[in-house]
Amino acid sequence: MSDDLPDTPHPLSADRLDRFARHIVLPEIGGAGQAALARAHVVLLGLGGIGAPVLQYLAGAGVGQLTLVDDDKVSASNLQRQTIYTTRDIGHGKAVSARRWLANFDDKLGVTIHDTRITTDNVAAVVAEADLVIDGTDNFATRLAVSDACVKARAPLLSAAVGRFQGQVGAFAGHLPDQPCYRCFVGDAFDAEDCDTCAEDGILGAMVGWVGTLAAMQAVRVVIAPQMGDPGWGRLHLMDGLKPGMRTLAIAKDPACSGCAGSHS
Repeated sequence: MSDDLPDTPHPLSADRLDRFARHIVLPEIGGAGQAALARAHVVLLGLGGIGAPVLQYLAGAGVGQLTLVDDDKVSASNLQRQTIYTTRDIGHGKAVSARRWLANFDDKLGVTIHDTRITTDNVAAVVAEADLVIDGTDNFATRLAVSDACVKARAPLLSAAVGRFQGQVGAFAGHLPDQPCYRCFVGDAFDAEDCDTCAEDGILGAMVGWVGTLAAMQAVRVVIAPQMGDPGWGRLHLMDGLKPGMRTLAIAKDPACSGCAGSHS
């Protein structure tokens, strides 16, 4: 299933200048950065706890074209952390409900929705033509399929995950000769849908907000690079909500990786 809102207007038309004025006065963004955001096409996989704040802040930033992907329906237990949904959305598809939220927030942004589950058979078509893919899905099999598809499509990937009081956000560009992909990070052992779920382990609602907003900020950095500095390929930010604190690791490219080795030759 897919649907589209009206085409994005000229990125710096008078009404858009006013809307994004607080961005434009930042030297690290400016008019050129805001125009780049308006031209960008970002694919958001997963519209749950991570995807909800990511969508809110990407829409707030004026990302001009969004592809929203989720096959799930809204449940009452989602409302503790998935901030774009309300009680009225319970029982409705997340993709449709997210599109409704976006239309109410800014009807000048373009949107395509997919309410089917991501598989190795359809992921290539979903990420094709993306300037950036953000993965907030909930199992390793899907994440690895997405990573492999991004390498083949030469699309950068932001991967975000959260559980209990822990979170992580990493930026991957495995299609580049000296940069790792997500599979370089986790290896091949997780090609199965064997993740624990937040229903079993619990999740602090505000924790997904922290992870999602950091992912959105990193997305802006990637889209407008180098205005905000280096995009941070191969860096994984680990977040601890109990301390609280954050540390950053560097991920090395695996020369024998089955996902990206030789992809740039």
